Amino acid sequence: MTVGFAAVRSPRLAHIVLMAAAMLLPAPVIGHEAAASRHTTRMAIGVATAGDTLGAKDDSAVLLAARALIIPIASVPRARLRDTFDEGRGAKGHEAIDIAAPRGTPVLAVDDGRIVKLFHSIPGGNTVYQFDPGDRFAYYYAHLDAYAEGLKEGTPVTRGQVIGYVGTTGNAAPDAPHLHFAIFRLGPERHWWQGTPVNPYAFLNEGER
Repeated sequence: MTVGFAAVRSPRLAHIVLMAAAMLLPAPVIGHEAAASRHTTRMAIGVATAGDTLGAKDDSAVLLAARALIIPIASVPRARLRDTFDEGRGAKGHEAIDIAAPRGTPVLAVDDGRIVKLFHSIPGGNTVYQFDPGDRFAYYYAHLDAYAEGLKEGTPVTRGQVIGYVGTTGNAAPDAPHLHFAIFRLGPERHWWQGTPVNPYAFLNEGER
């Protein structure tokens, strides 16, 4: 069932939803990485399917605000986050936020869910794709120095669990370790590599870890 803004009764939650709704501008359905079997790093542009993201995007702000996502690096307060979602990165937009931290800093799962894909690519380096519990959103963590010990595809994770460590793998500058974090709304096929970008900035909180 689609949740509307009127259903949000918490003033704090309503504030997050209203701030986030302004960020949900139309965006193409994209492929975050090409299928692993093809061993390529080209971002694939897709076409929205009927009943896919056009209606889904309308409630993304409400759904994400209700997830109470945490900042994926415990030592970084909300005030230090920068909204880099719309910054240019070559021929395409960034569609993510970068969170600077020393190399080796633990990276935390922003939400409960499961690890869907561990993937190494030229742009992202060591990456993690996590689905939320309802398989509606994918959380993407990139440039990791290493994965947490024992992390595997299919592993269930809980909010605040260490899943990796900040690094500079992929196309990150060697002297600028950071976490590249993105959220995308999944289509009906639930492909880990494809979805509609959503700006994470408004949804990350200094919640209990």
